[in-house]
Order: sequence, then C-alpha cells, then structure tokens
Amino acid sequence: MRVRIWGCRGSVATPGPQTIRCGGNTSCIEITLDDGAVFVLDAGTGIRELGNELVERGVKELNLLLTHLHLDHLEGLRFFAPLFQPGTTIHLWGPRSPVLTLKERIRRSFSPPLFPIDLMDTPAEVVFHELPKTQWSIGSAKLTASLIVHPGPTVGYRVEADGSSVAYIPDHEPALAGDFTQRSRDWISGGSIAQDVDLLLHDAQYFEEEYDGRLGWGHSSVEGAVAYADAVGARRLVLFHHDPTHSDDIMEQLEAEARSLESNTEDPPVVAREGMVLELPSR
Repeated sequence: MRVRIWGCRGSVATPGPQTIRCGGNTSCIEITLDDGAVFVLDAGTGIRELGNELVERGVKELNLLLTHLHLDHLEGLRFFAPLFQPGTTIHLWGPRSPVLTLKERIRRSFSPPLFPIDLMDTPAEVVFHELPKTQWSIGSAKLTASLIVHPGPTVGYRVEADGSSVAYIPDHEPALAGDFTQRSRDWISGGSIAQDVDLLLHDAQYFEEEYDGRLGWGHSSVEGAVAYADAVGARRLVLFHHDPTHSDDIMEQLEAEARSLESNTEDPPVVAREGMVLELPSR
C-alpha cells in the first residue's frame, strides 16, 4: 500500500512563499494498492493536481471518500479533472445526514452563484454512496468509517489492504469528550478505526497554548495528537491539517514539539508535507 499526500493544510488554502515546504493545499490523500486500485480521501484543493495526474495515468474508475463536507475538504472537487472525462466512473462516498442526501448536499457547491456547472452535467458517471454502518469491501480492500468528534456529520476512515492498515482522521477533537487516555479504545472517539493501525494521519492543528483558546472548534493540539496515537496503539503518526497561520518554520517547531513528547509509536511523529509518499510494508 502506498499513501501520497496531495494536500494537508486545514481551514483554507494558503499558497505563498511561507508554505512551500509543507504546502498550502487543503486536505487530500491518495492510497494506491498493489493491484493498482486507487482511493482518494477528501477533495480539498490538493485534489486538483492529483486529478490531472490520474487522467495522465489513464485511471477510469476510482473511489473518492469524503470525511465531511466542510469546504476545505470539498472545494477541489469542482476542479477534479476525472470528473470531466467521459467514460470515467467515480464512486463518491460520504457521511449520512438526517436532513439531505449526500448527492443533494454536494450539489449545493455546484450551483449558482458558487459554480456555473451542475454536478449532474459533468461527463463522468458519479455514483453516490452514503456510508454503511459496518465494514465493507471494495476489491481487495476492507474499509471502515466511524463518526468522530467534529462539528457536523464527520467520519474518519480505516483502509486495510496488502497486509497493512492506514487510518485517516484529519479533523478531530477527541479531547472535547474528556481525558481519553484513561479509557478503553472502544470508548475513545475513532478508536475502532485507529486501534493498532500501521499509519495514522491525524489532526494536529494547534500548539497546546493555541488549543486552549479554541476549545470546541473541532481540532486537536499536537500534544493531543501524540497522546491519541499512543492511546490507540498506532505504529506511525503523521501530523495533519496544518493551521493556515503556520508557516514552514512554525511547522518545523510543531514537529520538534511532537518529537519531544513521550511517544510509543515505532517511529518519531512527522509533519505531513505535500508530495510526501509513505510506503506501508505488509505485516
């Protein structure tokens, strides 16, 4: 299994000279299996460049899984090249809502005055799937989605394939529910998808002193992210969803802060960077 990061910024895209090393595009990762199957997680602005590459590769069918529909995780979909390729099939997965269907909610961002093209008028075939409540399979991969602590219907994902596993939880505030370090994993937000995972990509938007003034915003501190990885038994931790005010230099300080904390992961925590490729060996 191969994981590539196409966008790891949170809240709003931040292009510019101060974010070159970590990148300014919002959330999007690509998971490629040994059999060539492609999974795209989230459709932030990072999905635009990914889409161009997928067209060049000739990919005609893919699965796109959305954690939630906040704009920083959806805004790139309108510029996703495979969506405008006849003969392409996109299976679009996302959390359920008690009010509107997934299709109805996503179409809002494809309507005037926000966008001139209706989602249903794009050349690709888009198949909508509201997430099942239990584990399901797509080809050789087993997937699990779980509701997590974040404003609005929001999930994290676990993907298991090729003898390894990855959990993707980019927007998450487990500390809002209390001290999760003293609980069993089945009582920790997202614990069912993150437990004993080989690779965990997790929200670490703030330094601890910043988090104190942003309680309830739906995001974690770097200290909280490291504690969460330890609590669920993750083997590797990648810090995700970077604050738009954090420059590359600040992100290096955040990474150093994470590494200074006691961690039970097999490797030191690292900050996500655009273009980063993570190879997961079979266990």
